Amino acid sequence: MHPTLNIAVKAARRAASVINRASTQLDLLTVQTKSPNDFVTEVDRAAEDAIVEVLRDAYPGHGILAEESGELGPANGEESEFTWIIDPLDGTTNFIHGFPQYAISIALTKGGALEHGVVYDPIRNELFTASRGSGAFLNDRRIRVSRRNRLADALLGTGFPYRKFDHADAYLATFKELTQKSAGIRRPGAAALDLAYVACGRLDGFWEMGLAPWDMAAGTLLIQEAGGLVSDFAGEANHMTTGNLVAGTPKVFGQLLPIVQAYRPANLPA
Repeated sequence: MHPTLNIAVKAARRAASVINRASTQLDLLTVQTKSPNDFVTEVDRAAEDAIVEVLRDAYPGHGILAEESGELGPANGEESEFTWIIDPLDGTTNFIHGFPQYAISIALTKGGALEHGVVYDPIRNELFTASRGSGAFLNDRRIRVSRRNRLADALLGTGFPYRKFDHADAYLATFKELTQKSAGIRRPGAAALDLAYVACGRLDGFWEMGLAPWDMAAGTLLIQEAGGLVSDFAGEANHMTTGNLVAGTPKVFGQLLPIVQAYRPANLPA
């Protein structure tokens, strides 16, 4: 494992210890609302602090983009081409309800390009890792996207709109068509894990709109290193900017993308 990736794993496991302790006392959580249906707890913040501490100790010259803290410049005050992108608890709504589907997501970019990624499921102790050009792994076992090549046989993942509902009708039309043209659709509620599941073949494709960079960064690299494809709704590589993402095995991706494109609202960035 690359030394930098090893630091990311250390940070993810440190956050997991915070999350696991709190998961046994959910009735004591203080839950705040950032926006409608968008929640944050002291666990999110404590897990993020734990990640940042590990990364800062190892790489004080790196920048950080974190869900709760926002952009943090390098601790040494200098400029850097390296930025860590962190979601300390992807699936907070699941977590506060005791629904066992959430994860920690950590990625590192260099000059905007993804270099390393970690998605860690603290419930199942499943560690997904990837480094650019070195493949993707689940608990040190090499993973690949599935071999399914027909949308009709594909199990798809998605995320329902839950914060803004401007494009709900377009989403529901996409959902309706894909329900009829696939083997099934799942919405577990943690995009980072959904993308990791595409990488290891548990899902064959995925689409969602309105994601944040920390939802997608590590999962994007996992899929790419596992032999899959990821794009925005225009089929370009701007999903980290637009927040709209389509992913899957090469064959499923090619059949999924045109359907998503057909229902994309004119005012929605690709």
